[in-house]
Amino acid sequence: MALEQPGPEDWTTEESLDELELLAGSAGALVVSRVVQRREGPTSSHYIGSGKAEGLREVCAERGADLVIFDDELSPTQQRNLEGTIGVRVIDRTQLILDIFARRARTKEGQLQVELAQLKYLLPRLAGQGASLTRLGGGIGTRGPGETKLEVDRRRIRRRLAELERETEGLRQHRRLQRENRHQVPYPVVSLVGYTNAGKSTLFNTLTAAGVRAEDRLFATLDPTTRRLTLPEYGEVLLSDTVGFIHKLPHHLVAAFRATLEELVEADLLVQVVDASHPQARQQMAVVAGVLVEIGAGEKPMVTALNKADRCDPESLDFLAREGREAVVISARRRTGLDELLRAMARAFRQRLEPLRLVVPYDRQGLLSLIHEKGRVTRLEYGEAGIVVEAEIEGVWARRLREELA
Repeated sequence: MALEQPGPEDWTTEESLDELELLAGSAGALVVSRVVQRREGPTSSHYIGSGKAEGLREVCAERGADLVIFDDELSPTQQRNLEGTIGVRVIDRTQLILDIFARRARTKEGQLQVELAQLKYLLPRLAGQGASLTRLGGGIGTRGPGETKLEVDRRRIRRRLAELERETEGLRQHRRLQRENRHQVPYPVVSLVGYTNAGKSTLFNTLTAAGVRAEDRLFATLDPTTRRLTLPEYGEVLLSDTVGFIHKLPHHLVAAFRATLEELVEADLLVQVVDASHPQARQQMAVVAGVLVEIGAGEKPMVTALNKADRCDPESLDFLAREGREAVVISARRRTGLDELLRAMARAFRQRLEPLRLVVPYDRQGLLSLIHEKGRVTRLEYGEAGIVVEAEIEGVWARRLREELA
């Protein structure tokens, strides 16, 4: 169910409903009907008009539907009123995505972050839901964390939320220490980003032989994975696979996954993987750009990989290439264009030079060879405290060398 509102939104109502249908299928639902209402804005009581809600009751009865999914997030009042009028379970896009995440989370870290998002979503919806909660025996939108059973109440959820926040903060600290350890190696970090099901994990596996789960379905990867990768005429980097983004990404998930998304903020280079064969590829790129801005990674250097090129016509590829900062046409599954992608990644590192001035202690002279390798030394002076080095060097290495000698 969607509410069609006039506005500058790039996604049409039908396109958004197409994606909602894919999400529903990923959760195991069979879609039997679509309903759209065009109006200026949602109502406070039912989101849609009360007459339309009565019409939905009839549609559900005719088609044998036992679940209605709305394409936007509903308020607790709207959700309760809709269930009362329609007579079947009603969930929104956010609840559907949370359900899919709950199914896909494999590691303790992923499960922790999904549970945190679920409870933040559930807490304001407890009031007046005693009757509906007693019906949560199974089905889409009912796959909750362990604490969310019939006896759940606000106090227990708040207590569990506090525990999860502490665990998430511990996770953030653990990831921070991991990043600090990586900086000591030191290797630049490249993170794959992109819309869900764009082919990030397939590309990651092809480049690193990592064996990460890669399936043709939405949100197949929730847990980030990192492997070493060698770039031609450059050297080793660390490559990370990350969770995919989606249109109308629930803020609960952005907040809950902040420990994971910080990997993107700390990366030295982003590779945006685009499903170039998708009819909404341009809109998907815009969604990714918006989320990156939201988490503070919007200005990161980026290479765009136009994936699934074997399914595209040249005109659409040319158009998308103009949209990307530096675009490379590839097919991760067919292993085409990957050498050029690796060279583009190496170029992105080499092109970002900045001035560096350091005093290198005599017992750390090994760092001089690194500076010569990664940059251009403009001055060397041997002093009492060490060797004064002035150079032009890639920004990623300048930062790591400063940290190393701080």
